[in-house]
Amino acid sequence: FQRMSIQQVLIINRAGSLIYDYEIKGEQREVERTFEYPLSVVLEEIDQKATVVFGEKDAIRLRYHVSAVNGCAVSGTRFTQEGQQENVLEFIENQRNFPMNITFSPPWMSTNEKIILSSMFNSFFAIAVQLSPVAKSSGIEVLETSQFRLCCLQSRTGVKFVLVMSAGSTAPVDSILMKLYELYADYALKNPFYTIDMPIRCHKFDEGLKALLERMDKSSGTMAV
Repeated sequence: FQRMSIQQVLIINRAGSLIYDYEIKGEQREVERTFEYPLSVVLEEIDQKATVVFGEKDAIRLRYHVSAVNGCAVSGTRFTQEGQQENVLEFIENQRNFPMNITFSPPWMSTNEKIILSSMFNSFFAIAVQLSPVAKSSGIEVLETSQFRLCCLQSRTGVKFVLVMSAGSTAPVDSILMKLYELYADYALKNPFYTIDMPIRCHKFDEGLKALLERMDKSSGTMAV
């Protein structure tokens, strides 16, 4: 087990607002490769970026976007080479431009995107509870895709603790979520300056979370209770 298999920690309040976000960077790095014509990955413009939509290979994954071409930084879908502005998607269609070096960067989300997605997840969670044939459903506990795995623990007060990790992660999810809840109770709820459901800005909570992940890493996936 590797610590960096956990990519993000989110805490969502009862109303569906994101009140804490801890992103673990470092597992995914930029990837630079030399390509011959035709390009072996399929790119499309998504969110104003030239993004991989098909053809994962050589550590290049879906949703990675082009950040440089032949060493020239790309802004959106455009870059400047030899004083001339180029469009990435048009540039890769021209056989005369090959071979070319392309640098791909892993996906990232802005704070606003995280807030929107947290609200959407909260809505899906509520729908899942209503659709469940079982009384007092615990809602969505695990979502699995080919790209990531999401695990959620909802407290009795309705606050949701969410872990986003790589698809093949073997992290002891239940233990981590319970420890995360304990940190929230100890460093947020017991803080006289903290108001429930408001964003968590507590240095001790940050340090406690980092220490939790470090202990998990050192123990190779077995949590010390």
